[in-house]
Amino acid sequence: MAELTTPRLAGQVAFISGAGAGFGAGIAAKFVAEGARVVIGDLNLGAAQQVADELNQDAAQDQPKAWPCHVDVSQGASVSSAVTASLAQFGQIDILVNNAGLGLGPTALEELDEATFDQVLAVNAKSIYLFAHYLVPHLKAQGHGVILNIASTAGVSPRPNLTWYNASKGWVITATKSMAVELASHNIRVNAINPVAGETAMLTTFMGEDTQDKRSQFLSTIPLGRFSTPQDIGNAACFLCSEEAGLITGVALEVDGGRCI
Repeated sequence: MAELTTPRLAGQVAFISGAGAGFGAGIAAKFVAEGARVVIGDLNLGAAQQVADELNQDAAQDQPKAWPCHVDVSQGASVSSAVTASLAQFGQIDILVNNAGLGLGPTALEELDEATFDQVLAVNAKSIYLFAHYLVPHLKAQGHGVILNIASTAGVSPRPNLTWYNASKGWVITATKSMAVELASHNIRVNAINPVAGETAMLTTFMGEDTQDKRSQFLSTIPLGRFSTPQDIGNAACFLCSEEAGLITGVALEVDGGRCI
């Protein structure tokens, strides 16, 4: 089989939310390596700038591969401003990766306070609505696009004491399938990735505390015996956003080492 000679995402521009660290930063690095220019969207502009600086190390100053952008994905005005600024910066957006997410520590379902519930749903679910509201008209007008939502194995095989987080990720999976059906006639594909718990800052949140016993308990539920990494998620994201996946829409791909079997 002949090797690929053209980067998978050559000429594409991707907006990646929550790209200042973790899975988002891994996706951004893979996309840049495959020829894309990326918007590093994040609530923490300093973190976004650091990721962009690392990805731009060998780029010409007037032709950055990555551009940092502040965005609060739970607020419509902020999402609107980020989309407008990104289009002004790069002239196009071909790929949207809704990666920003908020974890939840182990909490009995009846004990979670209302403010935290609202915040989890705003970041994990409402954000996808907001980006669709402000970006889909552009994707329709240009006649193509790819949207990738980062869901979770929690939306497929929920763990106890994470009920409202599980529910938010189940929402993402259902929204992905519905978006795919509705947008297919506009040549816009929509897919999701369901990562298993990863080697990111969110891991401690889910476990409550990062101890060897907690890690062993978590790993015992993953047949391949390891957590996911930003590189794992970046590789899967690149495939789903490339023309190699041109006939794939409405799927929620489990990148989970067998966790959901």
